[in-house]
Parts: sequence; structure tokens; C-alpha cells
Amino acid sequence: MEARAYTELGLSEGQAALRARAAASPETCFVLDVDARPAGYVLALPYPPFRYPDLERAEGFERTEDGVRAEKSAVPAHRPRNLHLHDIVVAERLRGGGLGQRLLHHLTLTAGSRGFERISLIAVGRSEPFWTRRGFTAYPGIAPGGYGANAVYMSRPQVRGDARVDETS
Repeated sequence: MEARAYTELGLSEGQAALRARAAASPETCFVLDVDARPAGYVLALPYPPFRYPDLERAEGFERTEDGVRAEKSAVPAHRPRNLHLHDIVVAERLRGGGLGQRLLHHLTLTAGSRGFERISLIAVGRSEPFWTRRGFTAYPGIAPGGYGANAVYMSRPQVRGDARVDETS
């Protein structure tokens, strides 16, 4: 599913990297099944704001906003209050039926219940307008290296009840 979604963009990571990312935060990564078959998935990991996974390495390394690779410690000094949505994919046969919105809603509820204050992502393949409609704001000063042409770092405050939390730490 991941390869079909990202290979054309040159962003497919392979199973080892995906497994490493899922293992880094199993409580924020999940699979959606329809009729006992995988229909979609979400990989989301705690990351400091304005940082994101390095696509050339399995979890344990990241790229900073200036494009420098930095090794992360296995146990962060403090858990970031930002949850980075790394992948959200719906099987081709089921796209257009609202499953992506259900996955995003479930991620939002999970983030809120776990105390995250922001959700970030990198919009790829000219998907920025899609994410803007869902409340994400672009940060044009951050150029996400390794994510292809037109990649845009975006984030939004986490919704809690009817209010949004608006801290960036």
C-alpha cells in the first residue's frame, strides 16, 4: 500500500523503515481494516516541532529544519508535545469513501488523549491545499529535504473539545 502511494513521487521507504517508525510509537500508528483486509494506515510519531523523519534512514535519525541529519537518542529527554503525521494512506480501491477522514479523526482523538498539543506533517505531491482545508498551516521557511519537489512542512494546533491548543513546544 505504501509503495503504491509513494513510489511515483520517489518517496517509498520500504518495509524495514516503516516497521521501525511504527515500533517507535505503536500507540500512534494504526491500521484500518475493511472486510478483514487492510484498507489504510497511519504512521505518526512524536517529533519536536519543525523536525521530521529522515526518509533515508530508519527511525533513530531525523532531519532538522536546516537539512542536517541528527541522531536522536533512543529515549528522548522529554516527550515532544508535537505529533508528526508521517504517513496516511488509504488503499486505492477504497479512496473517495471517507476512510482518510476517519483515519485523520482517529489520529486527532488519539493525539488529544495522549496530550499532544500540535500535529505536524509534510505535504507531498502538491497536497498542501488538501491539508490546508483540514486546518493545517504551511511554514514556507522550512524546506523539507528529501521529500521531493513542492514538499511543505505544515502543522495545526490539536483540537481539544471545542478549543484548539496553540503552544508550539
